[in-house]
Amino acid sequence: MFKKIPSHILSAAALCLLAVCAVVVLAREFTGMWQDEPIYPGPGVSAVEKLSDYFPRLKDSRGNTDIYVLDSGKPGASMLVLGGTHPNEPAGFIAALSLVERCQPREGILYVIPRANRSAFTCTDPQEAAPMYFTIETAGGPRVFRFGSRATNPIDQWPDREVYVHASSGQTLSGMETRNLNRAYPGLKNGNFTEQIAFGIASLIREKDIDITIDLHEASPEYPTINALVSHERAMDVAAWAVMYMQMEGMQISLEVSPRNLRGLSHRELGDHTDTLAVLFESANASQGRLRGPMSEELIVKGVDPYYTLADSYGKLYVSYPASGISLSERVARHLCGIEQVAVSYNESMYPKGQVDLGQLPGYSQLMSEGIGAFLAPPREL
Repeated sequence: MFKKIPSHILSAAALCLLAVCAVVVLAREFTGMWQDEPIYPGPGVSAVEKLSDYFPRLKDSRGNTDIYVLDSGKPGASMLVLGGTHPNEPAGFIAALSLVERCQPREGILYVIPRANRSAFTCTDPQEAAPMYFTIETAGGPRVFRFGSRATNPIDQWPDREVYVHASSGQTLSGMETRNLNRAYPGLKNGNFTEQIAFGIASLIREKDIDITIDLHEASPEYPTINALVSHERAMDVAAWAVMYMQMEGMQISLEVSPRNLRGLSHRELGDHTDTLAVLFESANASQGRLRGPMSEELIVKGVDPYYTLADSYGKLYVSYPASGISLSERVARHLCGIEQVAVSYNESMYPKGQVDLGQLPGYSQLMSEGIGAFLAPPREL
């Protein structure tokens, strides 16, 4: 006969089993944070390089990100697109990823870095209750992507200084900005981890003599510089025509000049310290803001937030916010349309190196009606 096991032992065993299950689940979640979700290079991709090819010190670090090269095979101008500078601004990452998977340039060469700050994809911002992932439905099934942080993972760079001093200008900022890639340009060879990533990107631009650099961002609807193209003064002629073309497509977009009194920004420092024409795009994202309701994957993807709609009705925002929301598809559509129109504007400006023709990209209205998932590769085994 079996001896009856005391209830307290059974309870302890059940608790141990639950603890083991919790550890297994959490371990899977934790290890998943360090793995890049797959990107499926399309037929336009001619090579995949590493940032360490241009700054070897980044090798074997989470700053060593992929550079996708889309060479048309026809001489012309060159363009660099940066996504994932701030991985909690997913439209920039998804727009860059969609170029890798879909774009086929017909003239010139396109470089794309979807994860500019790869380290920041491995953490989330503290005290924001942000989901670790978001999902986009494609024709072949769902694809899951990391929702990261505005700043480099503190595991890779710690501690933060009490006051961050921008290396090349001496400007002082809050210490937390020491891990913000878009306050670190033009970078520093012997600087901190984030400054070294910025230095690697600037080294790529110099070595390849890249003609146009576009940095993709998102911002809260109550932020003044929103739904905007921000341009270094040397790129203003190209930027102005691009904004006009975007407005002709029905988009609300403004043109801003790079501020001289805020340093470390990609468009300011890359424009000052390299020969590239540097611009940045901002789209309106409710998950970035302080007026939003609960943070969720649905908010990231669908962008529906009644509190922003209410704030809009009181005239408190710098962009209209409909009850239907501002979806990730709309934000990506803005970025892709902006990239295309910058290329068109550059080509019409008769720069001496030739043109950069990005080929046939999905248009703004098409992306708005069909959604970005229709233009991403379906998930598959690599």
